[in-house]
Amino acid sequence: MIEVFVQGITLDPITNMPIVVLKSKEGKDILPIWIGVFEANAIAMELENVERPRPMTHDLIGSLLCNLGASVDYIVIHTLKDNTYYADIVLTINGEQIRIDSRPSDAINIALRSNAPIYVEEQVLKASLEDVEEKTKMEEDEIKEWLESLKPEDFKKLEH
Repeated sequence: MIEVFVQGITLDPITNMPIVVLKSKEGKDILPIWIGVFEANAIAMELENVERPRPMTHDLIGSLLCNLGASVDYIVIHTLKDNTYYADIVLTINGEQIRIDSRPSDAINIALRSNAPIYVEEQVLKASLEDVEEKTKMEEDEIKEWLESLKPEDFKKLEH
């Protein structure tokens, strides 16, 4: 597993859909995941430390976990199948570790709110790069160059 962090949210220039960009802590691997607008908004709000007057869904889930005595150990994006990513939220409750199936965007939201590490399986990074190459007919270096060249001003703030 490779530990990553959320580099930011950007918009796909063609579809205008949000993309969460994950980057390895070592800085050489990048994973873009197209996500929904609401999930992107929740990630952006958390990254920007926006105070919300009432708990949002991911805040509620974090509160439930905490009040039930569970802790989020980490999340892991473990599979890419038929253009869909699969993730698990790994919890410890009553000394037992359990894995909960999750969409990556929800798992990332939970990880951000609980300060839990985010991991990606190495084969997912490889498959993602191959998938993006196949879809866009771009070379690996061009894709990496585009992702690595993103500047903070390229990350658009989503409406809160």
